[in-house]
Amino acid sequence: MTLRVVQWSTGNVGRHTIAGLDARPDLELAGVWVSSPAKVGRDAGELAGLGRSLGVAATDDADALLALHPDCVVYTAMADDRLPDAIADLTRFLRAGVNVVSSGPVFLQYPDGVVPDGLTDPIRAAAREGGASLWVNGIDPGFANDWMALTLTSLSERIDEVRCLEILDYSTYDNPTVLFDIMGFGKPLIEDDVPMLLRPGVLGIAWGSVVRQLAAGLGVELDAVESDWTRLPAPEDFDIPSGPIKKGTTAALRFEVRGMRNGRPVCVLEHVTRLRPDLGPHWPQPTGQGGYRVVVTGEPNYTLDMTMLASDGDHNTAGLKATAMRLVNAIPAVFAAPPGLLTALDLPLVTGRGLVRP
Repeated sequence: MTLRVVQWSTGNVGRHTIAGLDARPDLELAGVWVSSPAKVGRDAGELAGLGRSLGVAATDDADALLALHPDCVVYTAMADDRLPDAIADLTRFLRAGVNVVSSGPVFLQYPDGVVPDGLTDPIRAAAREGGASLWVNGIDPGFANDWMALTLTSLSERIDEVRCLEILDYSTYDNPTVLFDIMGFGKPLIEDDVPMLLRPGVLGIAWGSVVRQLAAGLGVELDAVESDWTRLPAPEDFDIPSGPIKKGTTAALRFEVRGMRNGRPVCVLEHVTRLRPDLGPHWPQPTGQGGYRVVVTGEPNYTLDMTMLASDGDHNTAGLKATAMRLVNAIPAVFAAPPGLLTALDLPLVTGRGLVRP
């Protein structure tokens, strides 16, 4: 059975999901939504940088795309800085009977105990009304700290702590909104003027879903979720694709979100983010150009490193592709799942079935 899919947005992740949809013989790209008037009418293959036409023209007419009655929408529009609009989009799709795989809002990957029920109740109601499902995932939050971590724990005799790390140089990640406005890179290190990500409670919402899902997968009830962070300044002026970084402004960020049980951390999410590899030499260092690490402390101790590198030689491109393909490859499972707000714990094994080259 071929499933008909609409791609919603063609930004950093969306252009890779188009390529991924084209690669799967069991999925058909039925439509593409764009927010920019300059992209309206352009072919999806061009927007994805495939160098060939896919015969699907982009549109900003949401009603026309929903009138196609697609089996699924891949939603990769920016969500966490436009939360009401994103939730309105998702509920609209679900109420129309369209399944959704989405890269955000990230707390929806496992919202239980993370956000008030009043925030998710409209989504769950729309899913019941339309008989459709929503699954939010990616690489992080997503595979690197759900199945990758939980699968490793299947080798354990005793578990004291599960720690999931992202260790990356973000300098080649060309997204000024995320880097400057959300994460605060290039901004002064002023305690009373922190970026959106570091404001009270935000880390616990964005990545609290990670530690709570890990705990649920391990059958552990957490007593609390704690977080902290630290920033390092740029030693001199330098430039990245997203813009200039001035001396003394934020150039490296490290944060932790800890799921606590009986006064000690049992599930931990840690990010080590640099704009240059020489920053924070005392912080955890990556394997290769960067990627994700799972450390299971117990009996025995395990460390699992996943390095990433795309064909263009960039690890951040690989991360974007990983998020895109995590969504695309899950479409058949989400389509087959009962209606509702799904988590990684609800789905069967998602693989790259059908993608092996002949």
